[in-house]
Amino acid sequence: MGEQTAVKFPQEVIDEYASLGVDLPALFSAGHLGTRMGVQIIEAAPDRVVGTMPVEGNTQPYGLLHGGASAVLAETLGSIGAMLHGGSSKLAVGVDLNCTHHRGARSGLVTGVATPVHRGRSTATYEIVITDEHDKRVCTARLTCMLRDADAGGATA
Repeated sequence: MGEQTAVKFPQEVIDEYASLGVDLPALFSAGHLGTRMGVQIIEAAPDRVVGTMPVEGNTQPYGLLHGGASAVLAETLGSIGAMLHGGSSKLAVGVDLNCTHHRGARSGLVTGVATPVHRGRSTATYEIVITDEHDKRVCTARLTCMLRDADAGGATA
């Protein structure tokens, strides 16, 4: 997802993952897809994840931000929140994503903010609000992730 050095993690999260030898910026990313789309994570904690994405390069034929691009940003931010909630012993796997597109964006950056709706032992649900540079709501999304046990190699149980 591009340069990740500016991500702000809570100190207890940094300590937990550092003790396992885990690179947090690499773990909490959208991988190659996020890099291609220009997603940047600004802040990451179980109770709030913030990220941005440029409109340019992520548009549909009418020149508006593609709804699928908003979905990628939403799922990335909600998944990061769910992963941080679950901790190092869990993997967050998205099982439901719902996006409502309110208005178009033609340029600039959009910003997504994910906040928890429910954080349980086996599922976590986040609401993600995506706004344009004028703080106008572009999209509202809801993501539910299943929290699965992770083995030492990081595979699902």
